[in-house]
Amino acid sequence: MDTAGPTIDALDLARRLVRTDTRAGGERAAADLVAGVLDGAGFDVRVDEPEAGRANVVARRGPAAPRVPVTLTGHLDTVPADPSGWSFDPLCGEVRDGRLLGRGSSDMKAGVACQIAAAADAGRDRPLQLVFTFGEETGCDGAARLDPASLVPTDLLVVAEPTANRTVLGHKGTLWLRATAHGVSAHGSRPELGRNALAALAAAATRVHGHRGWPVSPTHGPVTVNVGTFHAGVQPNLVPDRAEMRLDVRTVPGFGSDAAVAAIAELCGPEVGLERLVDLPGVATDPASPDVARVLELLAPGASAREPEYATYFTDASVLTGMLGGPDVVVYGPGDPEQAHVTDESCSVHRIGEAAAAFRRLLDASPPVTA
Repeated sequence: MDTAGPTIDALDLARRLVRTDTRAGGERAAADLVAGVLDGAGFDVRVDEPEAGRANVVARRGPAAPRVPVTLTGHLDTVPADPSGWSFDPLCGEVRDGRLLGRGSSDMKAGVACQIAAAADAGRDRPLQLVFTFGEETGCDGAARLDPASLVPTDLLVVAEPTANRTVLGHKGTLWLRATAHGVSAHGSRPELGRNALAALAAAATRVHGHRGWPVSPTHGPVTVNVGTFHAGVQPNLVPDRAEMRLDVRTVPGFGSDAAVAAIAELCGPEVGLERLVDLPGVATDPASPDVARVLELLAPGASAREPEYATYFTDASVLTGMLGGPDVVVYGPGDPEQAHVTDESCSVHRIGEAAAAFRRLLDASPPVTA
């Protein structure tokens, strides 16, 4: 096995990524950092910037092949972080008490760093593909902007989202809806002359929030519906003639987005209009596949004997699986799921080292291609 090339320290790279500000945008800086490291490791790297300051990275190394055995993927953006609520700088990238500190440390810059460190050390006689995206946190925006012609189909897609180094075989689907009610404006002192859109939509929101009859999947768990935002009215002495709320629905096998829209429309009533903003399918990899069992053992010895786990969050796999020829999907990364999106986010340094070693085992077991 040819492993010529630089050895990359996963923790050091993770610290550099955390210090690169990609809170709700600006991923081009992180893309350039990642691209430079991969270029130095001998990868053929493509950086695409379909929106100013926002970029995806696709990198490949090894012999040309119609399908690559493994594609590693992660996202470069993070959710916002207001420093005023943190006990340390969200972009500090410091290590304290065995933990890497900063926004994105768990979700999911440490995972990206571990994948890159392992990929740099992988044998060059093995085809390998890496895909890093922008805008995942807002609905897989970057993945959706990838040129399918820039990707090679793959047998396995490994997503380095935070799992605390547990193997996860998929996740729920995601449906974001805008619900709108219209009324008739009137003076606040004569509300009987108008029709209050706020009151109508608030009643619908209460019905949706209080509904307890959502289906439960034996693999993915319950359907969930969250009323996330609500906007209505201009000032107190006007009857509001428009109200809008946004819903986050997590779907499961057997209850997809069409069924969810129908159920929510019935709960809201005919006066409320629904519009799909994000509609991402769920992911479910068959744990009985011998190839999957082998991958689980390489990443986390003993994992194939445990009950399969499926995440509640979504990942770029919802978009990438269709572009990559329907690969098996495994989610595995060093971040702590409970640390995703929280104030004072951090990640275990021990798990970063553990994950980098696991990715190396996986790539070392990938079959070489000879001329």
